[in-house]
Amino acid sequence: MKPKMTVNGTYTVHDIHPCYESDSTGYIFTRNPSIICVLVYIFLGLLSVTTICGNLLVIISITYFKQLHTPTNYLILSLAMADVLVGIVVFPFSMVFTVTSCLHHEDLFCKIRDSFDVSLCTASILNLCCISIDRYYAVCQPLTYRTKINVKVVVVMILVNWGISALIGISIIIAGFNQGTCEAMCSVDVVMANTMGPVLSFYLPAVIMLCIYLKIFLVAKKQVNSIQSTTCQSTKSGATVSKMERKATKTLAIVMGVFLLCMTPYFLCIVFQPLSYYPPPVPVIETLNWLTLSNSMLNPFIYAFFYSWFRSAFRMIISGKILQGNFANSKLF
Repeated sequence: MKPKMTVNGTYTVHDIHPCYESDSTGYIFTRNPSIICVLVYIFLGLLSVTTICGNLLVIISITYFKQLHTPTNYLILSLAMADVLVGIVVFPFSMVFTVTSCLHHEDLFCKIRDSFDVSLCTASILNLCCISIDRYYAVCQPLTYRTKINVKVVVVMILVNWGISALIGISIIIAGFNQGTCEAMCSVDVVMANTMGPVLSFYLPAVIMLCIYLKIFLVAKKQVNSIQSTTCQSTKSGATVSKMERKATKTLAIVMGVFLLCMTPYFLCIVFQPLSYYPPPVPVIETLNWLTLSNSMLNPFIYAFFYSWFRSAFRMIISGKILQGNFANSKLF
């Protein structure tokens, strides 16, 4: 995702990108790339490959192993789908049509890049919102959790999430919105694009998720105090289940926390950009843009670190063991 330029914002040819140069028609990829350019593209290429492979491991694990067929994991599967599409589609488009190069072009490819960028970012945010709702019922209302959050409900959530995201992406192309331009713009357009958009697509969902996880934390703390004050065996059994739910909630809260850490700097930048006389330096815009995209690479590592069953599933997939027989019903530890 990229910010709109302010009225006074200008970029020189040297600010465009280390891999671009100017000619009579505009800005093109350089025919003599520097070492910095080569290293940048190698790094971004490795980032893309890692994102794709890591999220494919999550997708295959949840799809193949029946032990992982749970409503929560289906939401994680949907999030991994958004992340793998970022690696397959958004990363290559962003490598070829970078933020700053799209500031000087309003062609179809830049609009397609914007479309996928915004729609997949929206899909990730909506999936995280649904995950927070799932965790709320699992921890705060455990007796009604299985009736309120079942497979059918989760499927509806996922379809609505992707429907909204696709609609937003299509509207960007049809309506002709472009997140970057060097032409002078009405101040109202700048405010609408740089303030209202982030508030509705990022800040509002983020505040809702933070409130939900705060409520979960308070309820979980009460549950711990209640468990410590009882000793009967039946309560211990229930305590084990509650402990597992709290661990899952903690892990998914970390996923959301990492997401916010990756996304917040960029959205703060574009919100305050209209208020500044000079736009942020190009390296800052590029770095924050790739920081938001790198979030798609981090989630599989979080799952592998905190979940023993994901680690077991990853090992079986990477070693090729699942190709040697039917292990779908295997017990993952």
